[in-house]
Amino acid sequence: MPKKTKDSHPCSIRMEKQTFERLNQFCEFSGQSKTTAIERAINFYIDNYDAMMKKAKRDEGFKL
Repeated sequence: MPKKTKDSHPCSIRMEKQTFERLNQFCEFSGQSKTTAIERAINFYIDNYDAMMKKAKRDEGFKL
């Protein structure tokens, strides 16, 4: 049975060599592909940013 492909869009970036080496080590250790690791990291970052902005917006109304 063929693997189902996900709806995706190619993305090419330039990455510092040290960061790329860390990514390779992480992927080897965790058993994740680079694509999976990068997608998870980006989603984690954006989710945390959104939560931080929502909290800041809520806290704005409570200034003394």
